[in-house]
Order: sequence, then structure tokens, then C-alpha cells
Amino acid sequence: MAPSPAGRRVRLAAISSGGGHWVQLQRLRPAFADCDVTFLTVKEGYRSDVGDAGFRVIPDANRSNKLKLLRTALVVFWQLFRLRPDVVISTGAAPGYFGIRAGKLLGARTIWVDSVANVEELSMSGQRIGAHADLWLTQWPHLARPTGPFHVGSVL
Repeated sequence: MAPSPAGRRVRLAAISSGGGHWVQLQRLRPAFADCDVTFLTVKEGYRSDVGDAGFRVIPDANRSNKLKLLRTALVVFWQLFRLRPDVVISTGAAPGYFGIRAGKLLGARTIWVDSVANVEELSMSGQRIGAHADLWLTQWPHLARPTGPFHVGSVL
């Protein structure tokens, strides 16, 4: 990734929920080597996975609890407002959705990498956020479309 316009390292916020989404985000870490990265995720126990990188815990939520979704959205927005990232990247799910939306509002470039586990169809979060991301990627060539998501090879 190129330096930011100000000549400093790119500030990148990498957001995901737990489990497989977190594992996928960790597999992308080599691409973040030249960036100042802050990871935002839902489990304090993941802190040991990121070494010296920044780390923030955000609340987890899913579509079955609207109040938790609202809380997650507000916390993610607040954290990104404080971080002022140049780029926001997510592998999903709900926290990543809110991260992409907040990142766009704050003027960051945004990247959504859809779940590698969704072989037959795009993830629900991916279906809803894809059009809002600057770059929308899928792991599977048969899920790619001319308007996105795009398949540019095996990302993970």
C-alpha cells in the first residue's frame, strides 16, 4: 500500500467479528506490513494474535438483537472517529458492516473481503455492504459479478 498523501504510513483499521472472520483477517496481515494497523474485534483473547499492532475490543452483535446492533454501530463509529484511518478493511460480519459504513462517512477508503466459507452465495453482510465498499472482493470466481464482488485471485 502506498504512503498516505501526507507522507506518513497508511493508518489501517482491520475489523472483524470472531471465529472464522477473525482467522481470515489474520491471514491478510502480510498485506498490512507497511501500515500502522489497529485491529478491532469482539474478543479480548485475540489481542495476543496481533503482536505490537493496535487493538480495540468492540461489542459483538447479530441481526437477532437490534439493541446490540445499535450499540455495536455506535462503538465502531466512535472507535473509527478516534482512529481516523485512511483505510478500513473487513472480513465481516456485523462489526465489519458498521466499520465500512463508518469508514465511508469519515472519508476512508474501504475494502470488504467476503467470507471464504460462503462458497455457494455471498454472505448476508457482504450482500448488504458490497455496494458501499470501495473494493469488494470474493474468494470464489463463480460469485464474481461485473459490478462486484470481484475475484482477483485467491486472496486468502
